Amino acid sequence: MTEFERVVRGRRMTRAFSPEPIEPDLLAELVELASRAPSAGKTQGWHLLVLEGVDAHRYWDITFPAERRGGFAFPHLFDAPVIAIPLADPDAYVERYAEPDKARSGLGSGTDAWAAPYWTIDGSMAVMTLLLAAENAGRGALFFGVFDHEPAVRAGFGIPDRLQVLGVLALGWPHEGVGETGRAGRSASRARRAPDQIIRRGRWTEAGA
Repeated sequence: MTEFERVVRGRRMTRAFSPEPIEPDLLAELVELASRAPSAGKTQGWHLLVLEGVDAHRYWDITFPAERRGGFAFPHLFDAPVIAIPLADPDAYVERYAEPDKARSGLGSGTDAWAAPYWTIDGSMAVMTLLLAAENAGRGALFFGVFDHEPAVRAGFGIPDRLQVLGVLALGWPHEGVGETGRAGRSASRARRAPDQIIRRGRWTEAGA
């Protein structure tokens, strides 16, 4: 097995963390690797709002107040030393594609000109790269959604309306007392699709057709 295969096959969503902090240099290294993900026009229109210490605790107080935590299946999730919110900037893509070398594309006229939201695509690829980088560094990571809590999270941390909240990352050392990742999520038992269930060749056909 190659090192790349080990990282990809070994990556799991971690739901139990040790409170031990992540070294600032390591966090910067993970983000630097994530910054190398593909980016349309090399716009690099994504940001990472990092919450540590009291800010991380405040995130949980906003989204999962203490009175609701009794019986929660993953109590050590709240120990993650870093909560990071990846944000995508649509305006950065419009501005980049209005520049002389991209203006002929017409994509600089506004977000409505884009058939696919490349700010979301690029930000998502950066998040995936960061997840793999964390695995490679021996750290745990969990990506999860904000869902109904987004307005409160935006207000609580001053996130501008123009930025798209992609989700949330919890980062840290896996909790040794409950295994590397904690109890498996409800979807863990679902079978992974095989390549022949994913690939369509030459022309689209429905599965089984």
